[in-house]
Amino acid sequence: MFAEERQQKILDILNSKSSIKVMDIAELLNVSESTIRRDLQELEEKNLLMRTHGGAVGIYNRTNFEPSFVDKQDEKIDQKISIAEVASMMIEDGDTIILDSGTTTLEIAKRIRSRNITVITNSIDIASELSNKEGIEIIVTGGSLRSNTRAMVGHLTEAVIKNFRVDKAFVGANGISIEDGVTTPNFIEAQTKKTMINYASKVIIVADSTKFNNVSFSIICPIKAVSMIITSRDIEQNIIKEYSEVGVDIVTA
Repeated sequence: MFAEERQQKILDILNSKSSIKVMDIAELLNVSESTIRRDLQELEEKNLLMRTHGGAVGIYNRTNFEPSFVDKQDEKIDQKISIAEVASMMIEDGDTIILDSGTTTLEIAKRIRSRNITVITNSIDIASELSNKEGIEIIVTGGSLRSNTRAMVGHLTEAVIKNFRVDKAFVGANGISIEDGVTTPNFIEAQTKKTMINYASKVIIVADSTKFNNVSFSIICPIKAVSMIITSRDIEQNIIKEYSEVGVDIVTA
């Protein structure tokens, strides 16, 4: 196999998996790890990927990269709907919950069937969606609105959340890692998510499988602060096992 053909295969794999490991690609393409490292170096020099310890991530996966709400709205929509269906079934009559701003949590809001629940949210989209449903009390946090993610964040948002103790918090994330915890690109938004987590009895992260082994700029919480992760069914079984060993349940949708 020519180097150009091999490198194109590497990019194709990276586009579908978001991150790759040298040893896995070497085995898949039946070449030495040193050959793959040279390929990764050449691809990085062309600004087509970014090398990491033991592998590489897509160039769009730099720690401060943050896709907008609009960019994410239709991305992996089938997976988001499946995740939302599972999450919504975990909301019981009489629950108090936090719904973080995000495209997946918005899908949860659309599917809530429980009655007599209280929802605290920093999302104008979720508040609008729930305003037409009976049996739901909505508390909108207020705060500074980030146009990129349509999330209300900052000290005002956090001050409102601190007035409550909720049964469950459904929180989105850009990165999930056993070593680095749950992360997101923006520091201020990370602090708001952290406050949500601190005032919830049960913390449920909702994110598709591509978020695993990604690390963004700002830490939301260590992985042990998470009660459960609801993700897409294409996640690898070894990842489920690794998280189970540190006490975090992964539910696939």
